[in-house]
Amino acid sequence: MSANKHTPSTKHWKVLKSELVFDDKWYKLRRDEVELPNGIVMDDYYVSVRPDVVLTFPVTESGEVIFVRQYKHAAAGIFLELPGGVIDAHENYPQEAAKRELLEETGYTSDDVELVAEVIDNPTKDTNKIYFYLARNAYKVAEQDLDESESIEVLKVPIDEVESMVLSGKICVSGSVALCLLALRKLGV
Repeated sequence: MSANKHTPSTKHWKVLKSELVFDDKWYKLRRDEVELPNGIVMDDYYVSVRPDVVLTFPVTESGEVIFVRQYKHAAAGIFLELPGGVIDAHENYPQEAAKRELLEETGYTSDDVELVAEVIDNPTKDTNKIYFYLARNAYKVAEQDLDESESIEVLKVPIDEVESMVLSGKICVSGSVALCLLALRKLGV
């Protein structure tokens, strides 16, 4: 990306005031008063304060990728995704959360879990990062351990079908789309 010499350089906004206006265990909303680099003050910039999350591309020794299918209420649909979830407050390392979420949602684990990328989910309105992991040689060790509000179906997809499922829209949740393509590239598939 080349910079136009007539464009002013990008600068941080100055936070004049910040307050948590909604604080629930499932959702936190912050209202910031900010001063833009051009001097304009915005007194109502709302930010969703969200915890960091993990997403894992688990592939078995036999070349199957473990996916989860579940209903997502905000989008009012049933989606095929990679396993993942929120990093709990007591977890010091995102990889711990990735392995925990994989085990809880699918009953699978892996002894070979590698960070693929650390990305920003929605930098306009959300505070969280997503940590993308590749779990090689995933294997089943337990049954699912779901919360009472969860109903998750576990699916195994041959790795050579994943890219076409992404490109055809069968896998359409942004984080899963991104991680599938990154993991496939890393694996040379």
